[in-house]
Amino acid sequence: MGVMDTTTQQDNKQDGAVSTQQVAVPHVMEELLKTCPKIFLKTGDLIDGTVLSKEGACVYADLGIFGTGIIYGREYQNARDFVKKINVGDHMSAKVVEVENEEGMVELSLKEAGEEIAWKEIKELKESGETLELKVTDSNKGGLVIEFRGIKGFLPASQLNAAHYPRVDGGDKEKIAEELGKFVDHPLSVIILDIDPKTQKLIFSEKGIASEDVKKIVEQCKVNDVIEGEVTGIVEFGIFIKVAENLEGLAHISELDWALVENPGNLFKVGDKVKAKIIAIDGDKISLSIKALKTDPWEASREKHKKGDIVEGKALRINKFGVLALLDSGIHGLAHISEFGSEKRIRELVEAGKRYVFQIAVFQPENRKLSLSFLGKPGEPINPKAPTSEDASAPLPTTLTTEESLSTQPLMQEEETG
Repeated sequence: MGVMDTTTQQDNKQDGAVSTQQVAVPHVMEELLKTCPKIFLKTGDLIDGTVLSKEGACVYADLGIFGTGIIYGREYQNARDFVKKINVGDHMSAKVVEVENEEGMVELSLKEAGEEIAWKEIKELKESGETLELKVTDSNKGGLVIEFRGIKGFLPASQLNAAHYPRVDGGDKEKIAEELGKFVDHPLSVIILDIDPKTQKLIFSEKGIASEDVKKIVEQCKVNDVIEGEVTGIVEFGIFIKVAENLEGLAHISELDWALVENPGNLFKVGDKVKAKIIAIDGDKISLSIKALKTDPWEASREKHKKGDIVEGKALRINKFGVLALLDSGIHGLAHISEFGSEKRIRELVEAGKRYVFQIAVFQPENRKLSLSFLGKPGEPINPKAPTSEDASAPLPTTLTTEESLSTQPLMQEEETG
């Protein structure tokens, strides 16, 4: 035998040894797993098994190489509804509560496993945006309660589609709750809007779900289009207008008029024919504006007013910032509380709903800013202030924009309530 042959035989032997080692590693792991499988389990793991028996308040499961699992005590009580439905031989998934108890069995939780599996599915459904048909189980003043895989979720009233939103005159909360209660035990088509497994938060939405017919109608609508339709509903935050068959749009209270609107029902009634401009389209949600078709009083006031002018206006509201007043030209301004010294002094001098004389301290129509100085009642001697240059660094409350003034509405109080 030559040197080459000897070398080849030695190489073959080495190759064989390596192959044997490679085969032996998984074989050793397999044997180790068989002899001591529980070292590979840890608390919190999800594990599959087969129901072996149901004895009293215990369920035993075959976990294969991991031995026998048991569900009992508190975990049995937590999952008793599910336990009633399972039979010997059924496949089940459970969560490891204790790897090995005093009897050498793996303690399991069906409830925790079910929740973890459910939250995983919920996350996938949220990401996919899939529509679900789920039954309403309860209601309250804020919306509807819906369950999915045993987890309670919430559908806020604000996330109902236009057709289902309770149309209650004056926004009476008791009547809204009564209307919402009519959905209990009825199915709704919803999507998952928001989740947080840690806090058990599951929020549903009915918005954004539209039939193919509605989608085709929406596709024909364009932002800036002007529509004419019938008022189909009046709520505290605006009015619903029929855009087309089976399609409504919402004109928010802030889009009804350039003037302050406290109650949409004072301006409109169901059945009124109105024109509105489409200002936004989001899925099947169409936002409308009626005031967009009217002259902007701020633009019209450019030539009417200037700083230092003496003007009359109606005191609309009193709030912690001062007096919100409506001038005859249709623009709003704020007489800041610093003009009076205190809210108590304001209420001594001013009554909501009555007219007073003001002097324009700041007028920036391009920024919708109007600041007023209070001078007194019409017919009384007044003491106008000498105009000064507008200070850009002046405190914000003295130059609140109309929108900022109106945004304080929840804090405002009528004079008669003081």
